Amino acid sequence: MSENIIKPYMRLAGLESLTIRPESNFVNIGERTNVTGSKKFARLVRENKYEEALSVARQQVENGAQVLDVNMDDALLDGVQAMTTFLNLLQSEPDIARIPIMIDSSKFEIIEAGLKCVQGKCIVNSISLKEGEEKFIRQAETCKMYGAAVVVMAFDENGQADTLEKRVSFSERAYNILTEKVGYDPQDIIFDPNIFAIATGLEEHNNYGVDFIEATRIIKQKMPLTKVSGGVSNLSFSFRGNDHVREAMHSVFLYYAIKAGMDMGIVNAGQLVVYDEIEPGLKKLCEDVILNHNNDNNEATEKLIAFADTVKRKGKEEKKDDAWRNTPVEERLKHSLVNGITDFIEADTEEARQKYPKPLTVIEGPLMDGMNVVGDLFGSGKMFLPQVVKSARVMKKSVAYLTPFIEEEKKNNPQPGNGNAPRVLMATVKGDVHDIGKNIVGVVLGCNGYDVIDLGVMVPADKILDTAIKENVDIIGLSGLITPSLDEMVHVAHEMKRRNMQQPLLIGGATTSRTHTAVKIAPQYDNGVVHVLDASRSVTVVTNLLNKKQKEELLDNTQKEYEALRKQFLNKQAHKVLISYEEAVVHKEQLNSENYTPVKPNVDGIKVFKDFDLATIADYIDWGPFFIGWEMPGKFPAVLSDKNFGTEATKLYNDAQALLKKIIDEHWFTANGIIGFWPAMSNNKDTVTLQTKDGEVKLEFLRQQSKKAAGQFNFSLADFVSPYAGEVTDYMGAFAVTISGARQHIQKFAAENDDYNKIMVQILADRMVEAFAECLHHKVRKEYWGYDKDETFSKEELIHEKYNGIRPAPGYPACPDHTEKIKLFNLLNATENIGITLTESLAMDPPASVCGWYFAHPQSHYFGLGKIGKDQLEDYAKRKNMSMEEAEKWLSPNLE
Repeated sequence: MSENIIKPYMRLAGLESLTIRPESNFVNIGERTNVTGSKKFARLVRENKYEEALSVARQQVENGAQVLDVNMDDALLDGVQAMTTFLNLLQSEPDIARIPIMIDSSKFEIIEAGLKCVQGKCIVNSISLKEGEEKFIRQAETCKMYGAAVVVMAFDENGQADTLEKRVSFSERAYNILTEKVGYDPQDIIFDPNIFAIATGLEEHNNYGVDFIEATRIIKQKMPLTKVSGGVSNLSFSFRGNDHVREAMHSVFLYYAIKAGMDMGIVNAGQLVVYDEIEPGLKKLCEDVILNHNNDNNEATEKLIAFADTVKRKGKEEKKDDAWRNTPVEERLKHSLVNGITDFIEADTEEARQKYPKPLTVIEGPLMDGMNVVGDLFGSGKMFLPQVVKSARVMKKSVAYLTPFIEEEKKNNPQPGNGNAPRVLMATVKGDVHDIGKNIVGVVLGCNGYDVIDLGVMVPADKILDTAIKENVDIIGLSGLITPSLDEMVHVAHEMKRRNMQQPLLIGGATTSRTHTAVKIAPQYDNGVVHVLDASRSVTVVTNLLNKKQKEELLDNTQKEYEALRKQFLNKQAHKVLISYEEAVVHKEQLNSENYTPVKPNVDGIKVFKDFDLATIADYIDWGPFFIGWEMPGKFPAVLSDKNFGTEATKLYNDAQALLKKIIDEHWFTANGIIGFWPAMSNNKDTVTLQTKDGEVKLEFLRQQSKKAAGQFNFSLADFVSPYAGEVTDYMGAFAVTISGARQHIQKFAAENDDYNKIMVQILADRMVEAFAECLHHKVRKEYWGYDKDETFSKEELIHEKYNGIRPAPGYPACPDHTEKIKLFNLLNATENIGITLTESLAMDPPASVCGWYFAHPQSHYFGLGKIGKDQLEDYAKRKNMSMEEAEKWLSPNLE
């Protein structure tokens, strides 16, 4: 019976649920939809540009925010009206509304207005006892009525809690009121016991750090299901401007606070410094101040201030500290692994080989000990993905050095690493060639002692499963980027059940989701299907699956979660209102033809670009997605000064710039592209006919069918082409671009055990091809089509697509059918002209390839198709001379 009890975890929800378990890392809260923290968002709200303001929210979600903070506290705003308007608009955007909302305000009437708008389960930030118990209860009851979790600030009627006793007693008082009088579940309560500045020179401030840490420990002991949060940067406010000291203070403080039970917090860039890597003298000074040791008459404070002054006088001059080279070889190996240093690894590995009885013992001993430290730091959020990949490079170089010695001893297991290590098989499914994310997951798992078998890309189901059986793997992981990969994953799961396999199945990749996994994949296989969002979660999932007790708990919880998602999905489908296809066509967007005259392209037919200048392309790179690829979400260049990972982001950016320069100077990549333009005419419905030299080509598009408010349109890309023949001739274009040459350098770095540069090359190739598409589109608007010859936009404005015209790609939200890509390739003769081929699932090879359509009308815009009905699917299949079964295969995610 006890196995079926629902665990008392904090559970939040937008359209999708977010469960915060004890093993969860810090939860990322997107803060840019806050008028007090984002000038852009505040300006858009003040100017009533709420639709534009949604783009700020969307960017936060795309960048990995797990909760979205919304704040409308501005003296010049009607906060209630602003919160209501924005949240109502936000709820109609599924890609944003899928994550939980944090309604953030110092005015409860604004909080209540927000609570009336959000769906799912949100967080209220914040309530407190500062205006008395009666008002606190009233506000808490309102929050509970709406099903919200609450942040409780450590205030009472007399002010802030500034002692240990007050921090605990205020929190305990609030807890008792919330749980006993209001009926709150403990797991829905978050305490903020106040972090204040220390080392200010005032003796009454000296114990603030100790008070917070001890308050956290006591709160977690007395109220273990609650969460504790705090603003860490407040601690070192006295040393603002001195990052070296602040980063050490934050690291020391977090070391003790997290051990005491701190769950989440706002951490400055100093969070990145590894506690064990702080120079001993500075660490001792920080501990004395934070823990209030040896601080009579501010002695410890004065010593830290004196040290800070010496650092300040040195300015930004960095002195290389080689003291670690004098430590035992085990410590040197660990230091190299944690810091990603390859300079001495072969010499240190040889010294260890001479010291230990067998070469394999070096791997199983000091190397794995060092990688365990890396795994712990990554798991606790103190190291970030680029650092982990560098650590993997050090490990692989050391193992590569030892491998010949191991082979000489004729060991039974010639594989690098521990022969008894659990084995994880990974593959990109048949028809798909994308594997950057899979490679990153493989590196992270390898860093944590797992033996990873990577079958590569385009792997058929039989090969995946045959290998899994032959190699006796413990877990199977599938990856994919394009929509057809989802169906292939369903097929693999079905085959695993047919073969009566027992290994858990992990699902990951850009197009995958927990909902799709729950609804489509999990029902096909009974022995565990788990969706893994990103590399940082993979280790926890794999570790739990390899522990019998934890595996049962994880799979039981996952099964319950997926059952809830399936019910939610079916309920949404039952209540989803679709209008008829015929009615959707009536509600099409009408082009403004009075003020728009189509421009004849300056290129007749197609134009090929061979060996396009790489330096020119590089100027168009959007660096935001580059950092997302490394799991460092954030807007560029702000990400370089991010409070959590700005220091590492800057190192990563510098490495990328250096490698990019080498790629350009040594011509590692070749950029080829092709564009084409043809007279075009829509049939006033969803077919666009192109007049080519070889006759007519009909392009078939799809139309939104969801019921919309009065005055809103049901969009189709066909709307952006004139339906009139005769006097008005409209035009449409197509393009394909590719970056080749990356593969040989990826293989070279792989052979050198350099995963860091291997992944860097892959991500840069992806960024370059996207930049190439942007570059050509720019030239198309100004020159090759010439419909906006006088366009003048900054790089940032180009990235934000302020220009007229769009370039949607087959397979993406506005035109999700990949089969239209076949027509595009035939129109451009893309394979012969620039060497891109299509797989059976219509993925493009080389992977760094992009194709799409050009629309020029100033009203043209991007949109998501959403769900369509059977009537439109039948019409579409008929137009394409395609069976219903085949149409359903390609459009399954969009079917009602």
